[in-house]
Amino acid sequence: MKVELRDIATVRPYDKNPRVNDGAVDAVAASLKQFGFRQPLVVDADGVIICGHTRYKAAQKLALAKVPVHVARDLTPEQVRAYRIADNKTAELAEWDMDLLPIEIRELAGSNIDFSLLGFDAEELAKLLDGGVQAGLTDPDEVPVAPEEPITRPGDLWLLGAHTICPHCKEVNEI
Repeated sequence: MKVELRDIATVRPYDKNPRVNDGAVDAVAASLKQFGFRQPLVVDADGVIICGHTRYKAAQKLALAKVPVHVARDLTPEQVRAYRIADNKTAELAEWDMDLLPIEIRELAGSNIDFSLLGFDAEELAKLLDGGVQAGLTDPDEVPVAPEEPITRPGDLWLLGAHTICPHCKEVNEI
């Protein structure tokens, strides 16, 4: 994939872009300012944006003179239209692993990273940084819902280390 730096004036947005992205421009501009341009805009042979409208608006907001661009010369007009939609829609299909995300964010604590750059609002960050429940542990007051079909049945004998437990009779015996 070839990426080139182009004058921002030679790139223009697709006039029928169905994605409403103005609410994300400030966050993307902050990210570009902090981390640099790490993803090029994708344009057609005429310089019309296929993917990267928000990055383009953020670059304008930052008054960048040049932007990294990949020209998708090998796509048909139909493929360009489909890719423009698919690129935005497929990003919506991903979800966060809510067991891992708080750990990753907490590991940034004490670093020089501005948490506002992550794109989460203050309330979301507060929930993610809440240390009340530690990784791998559950809330001590949380009671799990009983299964419809219990695993333990009368007469079962459970082995726990050097002990046997009969759940039905509540006896514990040493082995």
